[in-house]
Amino acid sequence: MSSIRTARSRLPGEFVAELYRAFPVHVAERILMGMTKRRPVTLRVNTIKASPREIMEELRSEGIKYRRVQWYPDAFVITNRRERDLEQLRSYQEGRVYLQSLSSMVPPLVLAPQAGESVLDIAAAPGSKATQMAALMENRGRIVAVDVDRLRAQRLAFNVERQGASIVEVVAGDGVAVAASSPEAFDRVLVDAPCSGEGLFLVDDPATYRPWSQKLRSRSTASQRRLLDAGVKALKPGGFLVYSTCTLNPEENELAVDHLLKRHGGLLEAVPIELDMPEWSPALEQVEGRILGPSVKHARRILPSEIMEGFFVALLKRTG
Repeated sequence: MSSIRTARSRLPGEFVAELYRAFPVHVAERILMGMTKRRPVTLRVNTIKASPREIMEELRSEGIKYRRVQWYPDAFVITNRRERDLEQLRSYQEGRVYLQSLSSMVPPLVLAPQAGESVLDIAAAPGSKATQMAALMENRGRIVAVDVDRLRAQRLAFNVERQGASIVEVVAGDGVAVAASSPEAFDRVLVDAPCSGEGLFLVDDPATYRPWSQKLRSRSTASQRRLLDAGVKALKPGGFLVYSTCTLNPEENELAVDHLLKRHGGLLEAVPIELDMPEWSPALEQVEGRILGPSVKHARRILPSEIMEGFFVALLKRTG
């Protein structure tokens, strides 16, 4: 309980109070406990350039200890090195591995793009998910990766080139405008939306929670709904859209999905996520007494823990 008391005293008071309003006490305290943990470095093998076996051999030769991730064979948890140490590896510098949190790897796995398909990544910088999707697609097909910030788009382009993800087209511009110019053009759409970042809070690192505010949440909510609307319009009938955030509050998560489904009634449905992962937690089915649409329950959360950042993921299918 001392860790939970420390979390309560250090994190923004308004955030903590809302956490207890949104979740049962045991879930709220599990979240707070997760925010006291220092997570190990994790990486993803870039299978465009290397195999997991090749990377395992390099890690062993460098004395780097690791363990595999059961639900994603291309992911490794590093147990005895820091991020800056791994950045010195040839495999990192050559783009054969990508340093990425485990939670960040989940949305592309849920979207499951196939070789030869067309994919829109509507808010793509710095490129972790776009390059992961290129690897999942065996670098065959087309990914349009968009970011509105020009500097972030440059970083995205750098990562795409380093990873050898030649099917990724980087666009510096407004994702909403790009989607509007391509109605019903994409087999799959990823809306990994800018958010208030609550799932990334670490009690011992004030930089992770100092920017948080209700104003930031409100701005994020407005942006998320614009991106979601645009993503649906760019999606082919029968196509799939993943909505993900690295935040915890229902306003940016369940309520965003509920609003989208009601806005596009008959055109869209949330569908079950098939990725078998022990870290999943159920989505909320009601918020402050308000019953959400029946398919919202198919969304999933990842609660902060010693291995995972907090995330929310929903898989939606365009039905008409």
